[in-house]
Amino acid sequence: MAVSELLSKAELLKQGAEARLYRTEFLGKPSIVKERFPKRYRHPVLDEKLTHRRTVQEVRSILRCRRAGIPAPVVYFVDYTSHCIFLEEVVGSLTVRDHITSMQQSDPCQDRDQELERLAQRVGQILAKMHDEDVIHGDLTTSNMLLRRGPEDQESDLVLIDFGLSYISALPEDKSVDLYVLEKAFLSTHPNTEALFQELLRSYTAASSKSSAVIKKLDEVRLRGRKRSMVG
Repeated sequence: MAVSELLSKAELLKQGAEARLYRTEFLGKPSIVKERFPKRYRHPVLDEKLTHRRTVQEVRSILRCRRAGIPAPVVYFVDYTSHCIFLEEVVGSLTVRDHITSMQQSDPCQDRDQELERLAQRVGQILAKMHDEDVIHGDLTTSNMLLRRGPEDQESDLVLIDFGLSYISALPEDKSVDLYVLEKAFLSTHPNTEALFQELLRSYTAASSKSSAVIKKLDEVRLRGRKRSMVG
């Protein structure tokens, strides 16, 4: 079946500025298809080149993460003609954003705070591993992290998704900007979680073999951000 015919029968989940997401099946498996569509405001040759490069970068980042043991969706198939990536659907999952919000709305207790702290530590460890592999996610938010239920009595898997803006870089500044984007998104989405994000950074620092330069750059990026805010 041609990709266009398959997508015409698939369920459209979301359309953003860069891509559409569909739910379908691929070889009998629940799948998500990410389709990058043409941008009419760009020259067709330039658009094709940029879209192809972005698709290649996304697939490369996901595969690099999976080879390193970092949880990310399985890539089933890539069609570079239609710029479609067929990915594993992470069934039975919820976003870290929804999980934290739900926990914050529950009654305060020691168990709740400890669970949130453990979650922050796990996020820090996974991001440290990703950055040690020189993968820059490019759009780190708690909406782009999923918790997938594990076997009974085991912690849920933490899965990174949406590598659409990702690329490969060994530069500490690129990694620090990744963390800065997450910090801004984290604190704006989840009020009164400054201590929780600091726990995430402590875990990242302890888990990464390259963290000292990254955290130093993060402080510089924060300072630049504050100066821009004052000017604005």
